[in-house]
Amino acid sequence: MADNDQPAEGPVPTVYQEVQRTPEFQELRRRLRSFVFPMSAAFLLWYLLYVLLASFAPAFMATKLWGNINIGLVIGLLQFVSTFAITTVYVRYANRRLDPSAERLRVMIEEGEA
Repeated sequence: MADNDQPAEGPVPTVYQEVQRTPEFQELRRRLRSFVFPMSAAFLLWYLLYVLLASFAPAFMATKLWGNINIGLVIGLLQFVSTFAITTVYVRYANRRLDPSAERLRVMIEEGEA
């Protein structure tokens, strides 16, 4: 032991650092990432498609569908629809797959089991 009663290997890890090392936390993080990263990539590609079409295919985007409604307007509005759809899917996923695990970790921390 050092003079300050700290173990020789360094400071004592906090409860949160200990929880981060548990298999339960690793699984929770894996589940979150397995949803967030692919969904973010898909949405960014969808948005990039919109920007590229607007930039390099303006005639296509200006194609009228009904009256003054054109393809560009419809795709632009679908960006909002997809945002709400992704949010809805995420909330359902989190309620089913993330929140129960997070609750177990919270209880574990509060009860000092970590």
